[in-house]
Amino acid sequence: MKDLSFYSEQLGISLTEEQLSQFEKYMNMVVEKNKVMNLTAITEPEDFYLKHFADSLSVVSATEKAAPIREKSVSLIDVGTGAGFPAIPLKIAFPQIKLTLLDSLNKRVGFLNDVIDTLQLSDTTAIHARAEEGARKAELRDSFDFVVSRAVASMNVLTEYCLPYAKPNGLFIAYKSGEIKDELTEAKNAIKLLGGKLEDIISFNLADSDIERSFVIIRKVSATPKRFPRKPGTAKKDPL
Repeated sequence: MKDLSFYSEQLGISLTEEQLSQFEKYMNMVVEKNKVMNLTAITEPEDFYLKHFADSLSVVSATEKAAPIREKSVSLIDVGTGAGFPAIPLKIAFPQIKLTLLDSLNKRVGFLNDVIDTLQLSDTTAIHARAEEGARKAELRDSFDFVVSRAVASMNVLTEYCLPYAKPNGLFIAYKSGEIKDELTEAKNAIKLLGGKLEDIISFNLADSDIERSFVIIRKVSATPKRFPRKPGTAKKDPL
């Protein structure tokens, strides 16, 4: 069986024994909590290593634009984090990250706080809020070097959720599956309207697999107008 060390080596990431232990504890916590709360359909270790851990970490090997995540004490928010992907794997691998986890379900936030405590993750905060609500908080808006999301939503919706959190010149990186050309065409207007510029699209196969993945990288080049994001639910019902 391929273990996490195998996949991390494929990604050019060196993990200590302590970090590998943190990953194992985290996986076990997710799988155990999954018995009473819907967190993931992926519970077999090898699949978990690949589709959750390697997938989460792949951003730092797929694009040089994410290099500061490896090297510096950057601020990062994961919008709609769910069980903590991709942000908690990134935090374990690169503990200097100043991390904020945002999720709309209070039970998930409770679980994330248990993970933070158990793994003793410093500079890590879990916040209960919908994306649209969190982006209205002064302490969160325009505050982060990196905004990431692996949430299942179209790019025009995700951009409205996420770009308001980015600092001027900060990056929003969306984790996407497979072909995204049509989705990006539909999101062109939203990206511009929200103060973003499409900087890169990285398509690749997940480490040692034929699973297709893409990163959409949007730079915040001007302030997001104050009217965005719109009230909860609007972006999904009436995309920009």
